[in-house]
Amino acid sequence: MTKITVLAGGIGGARFTRGLLHYLEANDPSARVTVIVNTGDDMWLDGLRICPDLDTVMYTLGGGINEEQGWGRPDESRRTSSEIAAYGRGWSWFTLGDLDLATHIVRSDLLRSGSTLSEATAFLCERWQPGARLLPMSDQPVETHARLAADADEHRAGDLIHFEEWWVRYRASVPVTQFVQRGLDTAVAAPGVLEAILEADLVILPPSNPVVSIGTILAIPGIRDALRSTPAHVVGVSPIIAGAAVRGMADACLQTIGVATTAAAVGLHYGARSTGGLLDGWLVDETDAAALPALAAAGIRSLAVPLWMHDVDTTAEIAATLFRVASPARGIH
Repeated sequence: MTKITVLAGGIGGARFTRGLLHYLEANDPSARVTVIVNTGDDMWLDGLRICPDLDTVMYTLGGGINEEQGWGRPDESRRTSSEIAAYGRGWSWFTLGDLDLATHIVRSDLLRSGSTLSEATAFLCERWQPGARLLPMSDQPVETHARLAADADEHRAGDLIHFEEWWVRYRASVPVTQFVQRGLDTAVAAPGVLEAILEADLVILPPSNPVVSIGTILAIPGIRDALRSTPAHVVGVSPIIAGAAVRGMADACLQTIGVATTAAAVGLHYGARSTGGLLDGWLVDETDAAALPALAAAGIRSLAVPLWMHDVDTTAEIAATLFRVASPARGIH
């Protein structure tokens, strides 16, 4: 039985994993997939624990996602959020749909009753049946904040604001000097996370944000070391095509940490495992084929193929290519 572990953020990681499962259903139906999900975007809002990436992955794999926007539920209403706003509470730029609120209410009730985030996630997945095991990166709260480089509304330069405020309210348009993960000093990997990496046959870094999604997962103690030492092949898919982010504002995040917005630069940012980095293999889009020599020189085996995830079938083809870039000696299909 092939064991595959995916480290994922929200929309990109969710859609890639859906394509991966589609590919495996036809080619290796006994394979088992574990998805380790970023929880750095999590927050308390209106008394509820919101887990944007966990929910996006769960809804996408479980058939309950709003396909047009890539997050939340389809056919939503926002009557409850409107009522909350009437009391002067909540964030006007971050409204929660009524169907989505049910997930947050159940999760928050479980957490307040003593369940861990892992346990609450497993409970929620009983309904959605995502076809993969979903694990939060940590059961301890870790929340990503952005340090502003300039004044913005009521905030002053140097202030830390929650990543979701920077991402959703400001659309990553306000320059920041760094990203800070609050709670990281007391966080440990959630149960099963390190084992999922160390016992895998293949580990995948999908086209999620390399800074605030994958990067936040890697910041949890033990996860980066597990990726370096796992006997599995570690392969990734570039979230950058032709010098632009596939989705979202990953370019602003990369600029903040001094990494160019190119497929080669992100691959080199992860680095080759042969020299202390994380990657054995890396997929870039066919428009970025010129990056292959530099990646090969750095010790990263790479292929240039179409990477736009237009639908489930084209995404499954990307997943199939990952098995080509992975070492055949490792016995994966």
